[in-house]
Amino acid sequence: MIQKKICMLGGTAVGKTSLVARYVRNMFSDKYLSSIGVKVDKKTLNVDGTDVGLVLWDIHGDDQFESIRTAYLRGTSGYLLVADGTRKSTLDKALDVKRMVDTAIGDVPFILVLNKADLADAWDLSETDEDELQTKYTVVRSSAKTGAGVEEAFTRLTKALMSSALRG
Repeated sequence: MIQKKICMLGGTAVGKTSLVARYVRNMFSDKYLSSIGVKVDKKTLNVDGTDVGLVLWDIHGDDQFESIRTAYLRGTSGYLLVADGTRKSTLDKALDVKRMVDTAIGDVPFILVLNKADLADAWDLSETDEDELQTKYTVVRSSAKTGAGVEEAFTRLTKALMSSALRG
């Protein structure tokens, strides 16, 4: 079995922990508990006949990306970059995190996840914003609450990792 380290990155309260809980345990809780440090979960999936063990590092969000957190990135195969679609400022934060990751570990596969799609009435990103993002990145709208897009985000990232491994 192939093992891949995946990091969950983004600002505070964007839903990183909830996405992992939905993906790994098919659970969602309305109770918000801020992550401290890093929490590691595992899930195995089969991609095109190959078992892939994902080691999911849920790294705490912060308004300031601390230098110690870059140590968590060592050995990362790819990451989900999470923003809260109801707070456009979290997208700016996520793109700052992406630039830091590019500097720290180079260009690795990632998926930009626009979370909280179930809160359509409060959505803070325009169609133009999303169209522009789609031209630059692989973007998945998700809802940890309903489960929409969650499996898709992790599967697309895993397939990108497998494709990257074959090329590299």
